[in-house]
Amino acid sequence: MSTDEDARWLEWVTKQFESIAGDDKEIDLDEFKTALKVKESFFAERFFALFDSDGSSSISLDELLEALDLLIHGSETDKLKFLFQVYDVDGSGSIDPDELRTVLKSCLRESAISLPEEKLDDLTLALFESADKDNSGAITFEELKAELENFPEVMENLTISAANWLKPPEVDQKKRQTPRYLTRAYWHNNSRKLLFLCGYACLSLVLFIGAVLQHRHGSACYMLAKGCGQCLNFNCTFVMVLMLRRCLTWLRATWVVRVFPLDQNILLHQIVGYAILGYTLVHTTAHVLNFAQLSNHSGFSLWEYLLTTRPGIGWVKGTASLTGVVLQVVICLMALCSSTFVRRSGHFEVFYWSHLSYVWVWSLLMVHCANFWKWFVVPGLLFLLEKIIGIAVSRMGGLYIVEVNLLPSKVTHLVIKRPQFFHFKPGDYVYINIPVIAKYEWHPFTISSAPEQSDSLWLHIRSMGQWTNRLYEYFRQPQSPAPSQRRLAASLRSRQLTKTPVQKHSGKNTPPLLLHDCLPVPLQDDLFNSPQFNGVVASNDDDTVELTMYRQNGSRTSASPVTSVQDPLSSDELGPAERGEAPPIREVSAKFGENHRFCNIKCYVDGPYGTPTRQIFASEHAVLIGAGIGITPFASILQSIMYRYRRRKQNCPNCNYSWCENIKDSEMKLRKVDFIWINRDQKSFEWFVSLLTKLELDQADEEPEGRFLEMHMYMTSALCKNDMKAIGLQMALDLLAKKEKRDSITGLRTRTQPGRPEWGKVFQKVSEENKGKVHVFYCGSPALAKVIKAQCENFSFNFYKENF
Repeated sequence: MSTDEDARWLEWVTKQFESIAGDDKEIDLDEFKTALKVKESFFAERFFALFDSDGSSSISLDELLEALDLLIHGSETDKLKFLFQVYDVDGSGSIDPDELRTVLKSCLRESAISLPEEKLDDLTLALFESADKDNSGAITFEELKAELENFPEVMENLTISAANWLKPPEVDQKKRQTPRYLTRAYWHNNSRKLLFLCGYACLSLVLFIGAVLQHRHGSACYMLAKGCGQCLNFNCTFVMVLMLRRCLTWLRATWVVRVFPLDQNILLHQIVGYAILGYTLVHTTAHVLNFAQLSNHSGFSLWEYLLTTRPGIGWVKGTASLTGVVLQVVICLMALCSSTFVRRSGHFEVFYWSHLSYVWVWSLLMVHCANFWKWFVVPGLLFLLEKIIGIAVSRMGGLYIVEVNLLPSKVTHLVIKRPQFFHFKPGDYVYINIPVIAKYEWHPFTISSAPEQSDSLWLHIRSMGQWTNRLYEYFRQPQSPAPSQRRLAASLRSRQLTKTPVQKHSGKNTPPLLLHDCLPVPLQDDLFNSPQFNGVVASNDDDTVELTMYRQNGSRTSASPVTSVQDPLSSDELGPAERGEAPPIREVSAKFGENHRFCNIKCYVDGPYGTPTRQIFASEHAVLIGAGIGITPFASILQSIMYRYRRRKQNCPNCNYSWCENIKDSEMKLRKVDFIWINRDQKSFEWFVSLLTKLELDQADEEPEGRFLEMHMYMTSALCKNDMKAIGLQMALDLLAKKEKRDSITGLRTRTQPGRPEWGKVFQKVSEENKGKVHVFYCGSPALAKVIKAQCENFSFNFYKENF
């Protein structure tokens, strides 16, 4: 620190101290805990004891400044001595195993990590055995210092992150930089969007000027109203063109995607929507001013011009003014209900139902403006055709939700019987309607299963709004017994199932063998007791990852998962959907219980629709970034990528001949894939940990060109490695991961990193690999998207964000 910075820091600490300390100008333990904002009191008590140099059970300003001066201005050795004293609970001058275990247990709580007691013992022993060089049964300061030298990244900035209240606010002393929107990198990476917006603005200007010149005989207000009206004719139809999802999905497979920003149709739709709002406000205001001028020279008042048909303005019985007022109100309400704070605050239904008023807007525009139909006819026919096709496709096949899993963080995993005619690309999304949840509501969700998974369709839905919460609560409710009038039928069906093997159905006229709604527990037990269901099976015939098993002899103890790997090119055994069958009734998840049930619930699916992630197979180096539930499109993509990767890498076990090596996948140019998954807490990783484990096993440990797929896991609730409250835990996790060759948090081979990614370092490493043109695909919160996109511009990476 410079002299000025030192003085500023001293002033800030003094001010903070005075705001926390009482009238006695001392900070006691409770005040210290409150100020430090730590989750685990152990560290607060240890820090307090070390800060309280005179043992008075309170900290004065001088004691605080002395301790903080050591931590901030001190050398590495001074900081390490402080860290050693924190771990040396009894002050004996050495750290024994029990003390280390106590510290690590507190570290786990502080980082919101939950591990079994046995795993905590393993962590303690791993760190203790590594640090105790002389096998004396205790760790000395010199041994701890030597151990820390093996982790140089930890010592770069050893701090107490919880003491942020003692850090003065940063003063922006950076040189004045060029605004991001004026940089060359921004224009290069957003060239299609910017050129499109320039063309859109120029067209709007031409339409405005043309309408003004055409009506130049009128007043200024009248010309302004007509100019905005002409722009509204164009925009009110163009806003519809941007939402022709089927047309856009088809265009993504053509050269058009390289010219127009099809992947940003949602953003452009929003821009045009706000333009419509602006044009209507100006259009209405100009007409009101014009009517005010006319009322001074005619026999009609201003209110008669606005709210009656007497002046005879308009081509349908003088209704232009009345329809204009209604249009203004409806458009303002649509814009208000479409705002971000409405859609993101759990009130999606408000946005959904208010947006359906576009039908009234177009109808009123037909009556309001004599020329609007000319603009509307072609886009309107396309829109109508899309709707008819969507309704026909969604109602054509009887789709059923056949299995439901309730996952951590209120995530609902739906397994839908996939019809034969349903084809999609990795990363596509669908609109789903479940009548038992809401009869008329359709909601978009990304498909999380791979296209190669022929018998089922997966959706992972996080509860974030009214509809998604109703869905979760519906399946969380206990299974209700069958109605009394159907009790005998259910009993008979139960006996038949236990006495006879489950018959496989074939043929289009054979009804699917599905469990009606939800099976009662006795019937489930009967199924488990059946001799036909004796073993562990995989739920899909095409190398998908979801492993299934069942309990033997009615026992409710889950067995260990067993991986069943089959030849991905084998066509001898077709999936159930390909044979016209329902999913086998014997497939029961390893986590069967109150959070997993079979069902037979009618649903309708409209889609699939394409997304920017369709570009991934045309990439050379793809970086997939998912935040939380944002992993869902990448679940499908990763499965499909690894399916194609395995197809290219098949080797004969006897002679090692690569018989598929000559097969070229024209659609897949990938040379490297980096997958980055950011989660808030430990439980969130349980969503797809089985999938990620399978993907890790699919790759050879050593490959000439390095690993094809690299995974990077980040847990934001965990403290960073250079934090004094986490340094011991992170060292232990690293040591145990090297020993067991798997991460203690997720069970993957990939080590889970604490905190948030440093995107500059992450992208710098990607850039240095030189695997080809880098494309970054992101799905998650908009706030993080802005940060990642800015970094992509710095490294000239192409950035794609999931939008629907």
